[in-house]
Amino acid sequence: MEWRSAGLSWADPERPGLVWERGEVSPLVVGRRVGFRAAGRRECVGARGNPCPVAAAVPARGTQARCEECARLDRAHSVAADTIADDPRTYRVYLAWFGADLVKVGITREERGAARLLEQGAVAFAWLGRGPLMAARRAEELLRVALGVPDRISYARKRAVRATLPGVAERRRELEQLHGFSLALAGWPESLERLPLGEQGVGVVDHGEVFGVERLTGLGGGFAVTELVDGGVVRGDLVAVAGPDVYLSDGGRLVVLDSRLLRGWRLEGARDAERTTVPVREVPVVQGGLF
Repeated sequence: MEWRSAGLSWADPERPGLVWERGEVSPLVVGRRVGFRAAGRRECVGARGNPCPVAAAVPARGTQARCEECARLDRAHSVAADTIADDPRTYRVYLAWFGADLVKVGITREERGAARLLEQGAVAFAWLGRGPLMAARRAEELLRVALGVPDRISYARKRAVRATLPGVAERRRELEQLHGFSLALAGWPESLERLPLGEQGVGVVDHGEVFGVERLTGLGGGFAVTELVDGGVVRGDLVAVAGPDVYLSDGGRLVVLDSRLLRGWRLEGARDAERTTVPVREVPVVQGGLF
């Protein structure tokens, strides 16, 4: 039976799982041994639920796993790419915290709840407002400029601060201060409802325990998998999962796998393999805000 990876899912906010193209989900349980071997070549995963018509080969180091044509089709109806301006659904604006002074503003569909924050690896977050898509977009830009924060933070930056995160109280305090400043700003779109802390169940939500970031303290940044290769093995005991990143203890060293690198590969079980053999590079450890 062929198993092809569809990446990692946070559909269950308490327990992430590796998803397979046929729909099966393998729960990721802390302490459990993970081991697999890549086979063959990496193929395009297609676009918008449709397979790639030519099963095109795609680069092993890319995180999207799509050929040029499928990537174009996938972005043709994408909120992130600003190709949908008339979406009638309600959106929420949020503040996401990834490390000390490492914060971003973003939007997500209200119906998705916190899924987008879990997928991004936000250690903590708070809702700021809710309303129509374009109003949410305008508020996002207003807040980004006023707070001096980026609209995107690379996963490399997020990994580099996870071993030195401050405690729950400090990250909550930083988000509460930014939240209060954000809601007090003039210029919010009139059609966007502001969401004060303490009202409508709004508060700072911390994902530290769900991710298991405390288990990473003192372990260093580890070694990040740069790509899978035909016959290459990834193995280890599960330590933590943050966003798309899976942390494994492999013979005394910490291996970090960006699960997006799995998509498009055919995988075979290899729990009994002696060690990880795919290419890796050391993850630097820095304090947040030093980039």
